[in-house]
Amino acid sequence: MNSSLYECGLSLEEAFFRKRDAELIEQHRKIEKMERTRAALSEISGIHDPKVLDKLIALDISPEVLASIAVVPLIEIAWADGHVDVREHKAVLEAAAENGMGKGSVDYDLLDNWLNHRPPAGLLDAWVHYIEGLCAIMSEQECHTLKAELIGRARKVAEAAGGILGVAFKISSQERAILKKMEDACSRQTS
Repeated sequence: MNSSLYECGLSLEEAFFRKRDAELIEQHRKIEKMERTRAALSEISGIHDPKVLDKLIALDISPEVLASIAVVPLIEIAWADGHVDVREHKAVLEAAAENGMGKGSVDYDLLDNWLNHRPPAGLLDAWVHYIEGLCAIMSEQECHTLKAELIGRARKVAEAAGGILGVAFKISSQERAILKKMEDACSRQTS
């Protein structure tokens, strides 16, 4: 066999495997990035269902966007009756901390600011439109899981104020109306 032909074959083989190695390395990097993103999304949202998290990743929803999605229901419930009760304030910040928004982070500071100064009008409507669009492209089960996580935390904040003497009417009529609006946004596309 001709040695130059043999050397060309080796060069071709090396080029092939170099290209294949580069593809495998790139694929490995993408998987690592997806896993980091999944972990960040889970930490921020409190959502642990891998199918929902994978769907959010596939939709290119960043942790920052999901943080906003997770926070809006908490803020809107806290402000439902026109002011933020001390217990609501504490409940919102605790929910945020449970979801990876640590004290001193930009998200936490924005949230704390919104608890002290009412956020811009239309925030809930923007959230509703976003969730409706999101649920339109998610499966019914994925949307149900998302709804349970997001609305569940908002309900805890609503219950935090405790009604009259912490006994009756745990959730005010204004809070119930906002919760219903949020639930409807998650349910419209799945029913």
